[in-house]
Amino acid sequence: MATNPYSGLDLLATPVILVDDELRVAHVNPAAEDLFALSLRSISGQLLAQLFIDSAELTACLEDVLGQNWSYTGRDLILTRPTQASQHLNCLVMPIEDSAVRFLIEFRPIDQQLKLAREQRQFDQQQANRELIRNLAHEIRNPLGGLRGSAQLLERELERPELREYTQVIIKEADRLQALMDRLLTPHRPPKFAALNIHEVLERVRSLVLAEFPDRIRIERDYDASLPDLHGDKEQLIQAVLNVVRNAAQALNGTGEIELRTRAARQVTLAKRRYKLALELQVIDKGPGIPDELRERIFYPLVSGRDGGSGLGLTLSQTFVQHHHGTIECDSEPGRTCFTIMLPME
Repeated sequence: MATNPYSGLDLLATPVILVDDELRVAHVNPAAEDLFALSLRSISGQLLAQLFIDSAELTACLEDVLGQNWSYTGRDLILTRPTQASQHLNCLVMPIEDSAVRFLIEFRPIDQQLKLAREQRQFDQQQANRELIRNLAHEIRNPLGGLRGSAQLLERELERPELREYTQVIIKEADRLQALMDRLLTPHRPPKFAALNIHEVLERVRSLVLAEFPDRIRIERDYDASLPDLHGDKEQLIQAVLNVVRNAAQALNGTGEIELRTRAARQVTLAKRRYKLALELQVIDKGPGIPDELRERIFYPLVSGRDGGSGLGLTLSQTFVQHHHGTIECDSEPGRTCFTIMLPME
């Protein structure tokens, strides 16, 4: 069986097209097939100009590279496939010496670049925030223990029983802060991976939320029953999804409908790595939406959109999802908020 001389390109997360001297397609890697919704078998040998409705700018730069034998970088290039929306792309054209191939064209979707840059900024900020919070939690835990112990000793010495009400306030608040510190430190436990069914996770979350908000919250299910098992930490995933669904229930003031939706996503880039198959899990509610001033900060620790909230639920969800090499994003507008969790299934 003949080997594919371009198999190395097929492993790249970046869309790549190879063309010959006549500007005909010689090879398309899977990332490019996914980006432009085409297949190598159907377009091999076709003129590159025939693939797009508006390819004049791309063709002109290829002819320029052909004449000058130098690399070309095109920015904010707009390409449109028939029956598809226009793609805003940056592209790099490089001449190569090969008997069958003349150019390598690397495309970078601008929207995807912005998404990756945003993910990286969020990741860096989360790392810094978590380290700060972790150090702060460690500094607070020891004084808390002394404070609680002193309050207990003081309570034993009080002669008037009614004064114990005040020591109980100190003890209970110390316990509450201790629980908060424990939650801040919990994400640093490494996950314990095992095969699991994501729908079992969602059913567990559903039962917990319905028990917490009886009679007033409806949770609809739209599951893809054909999804294979994935490897993950069941308890961490339950907690990650539970925090998101509970947030949705609280945004609805305990009355309304939440939808849990699962689908398979193919050829997905997560945390700069390309996966052939991933799980797309969505939690959708029809609540008031997330205020604009909080939308970019909802995953930051101690940021909450409601009175009395600790601001840790979504931070923990993001941490647990990142433990599974996945991503969590939020798209919100008045009347609809959708949290999307993407997890690799390889």
